[in-house]
Amino acid sequence: MTPEIIDKVARLSCFENPQDIVALGGGLTNVNLRVDDRGQQYVVRLGEDIAEHGVMRWNELALSRAASAAGFSPKVIHHEPGVLVLEFLNAQTFTEADVRNPDNLQRIVSMITHVHQDLAGHLSQPVLAFWPFQVNRSYAARLHADGSPHARALPAMLAQLDQLESAVGQIDMVIGHNDLLAANILDDGDKLWLIDWEYGGFNSPLFDLAGLASNNALSETQERAMLAQYFQSDPDQHWRAYSAMKCTSLMRETLWSMTSEIHSELDVDYDAYTSENMDRLTSALADFAQT
Repeated sequence: MTPEIIDKVARLSCFENPQDIVALGGGLTNVNLRVDDRGQQYVVRLGEDIAEHGVMRWNELALSRAASAAGFSPKVIHHEPGVLVLEFLNAQTFTEADVRNPDNLQRIVSMITHVHQDLAGHLSQPVLAFWPFQVNRSYAARLHADGSPHARALPAMLAQLDQLESAVGQIDMVIGHNDLLAANILDDGDKLWLIDWEYGGFNSPLFDLAGLASNNALSETQERAMLAQYFQSDPDQHWRAYSAMKCTSLMRETLWSMTSEIHSELDVDYDAYTSENMDRLTSALADFAQT
């Protein structure tokens, strides 16, 4: 929150008399603010394209509009380069513990199922694919070129990635959210909402399920119940491919954080986030080796 940011938000053409401009927490790649205007509240997301993360704001806008039309996300009020204005939801932001709550987890999996089934029908333009294996290879190449202090770990990670991609095998294609952190799930008391579509795009449904589990420390019992609910079948049929995608999701989050250590200017402890995700990845790879 700087005077320049406040002034920029106050001058947006969608507002008549903006008041009480306050920062919102949770953004790892954006500056997020809440604004009161004419008795209504709005969220302003400030963020340019992020080449090192493959974030293209036109893609985020297209998916945000489609998700709103499908009833999964708040309404898009205004956009311009580097700015996205959304309606503010009076809702609870989930924590990892909230996601692990059995009742909440069933609701979340139901929402993900409907997102995968319905969202593509509300798109009005092409959007990106998010193939996590290529995403991870791109991160590794950039980290090597940028002289990352983690460069020594990259060859082993890439070798593991080839094995994981082979284990995932043939996939179905859906529109995925691809960033299922707890903070991107909101509960207004009646329904769940899904926000932050900057990584959205075509992907395997396994990636959202694996990301939900890996980002929120689900137990194996919860993972198996999640797969049974989503696929309406025995989770053993999907377990090896799912386990491989879970490792891939954790590798992506680890590489994302390594990249952010170099490029991000936000006040976030990315070193600690890298270490946390590397520990989770090491554990998941050990479990995968037993499948």
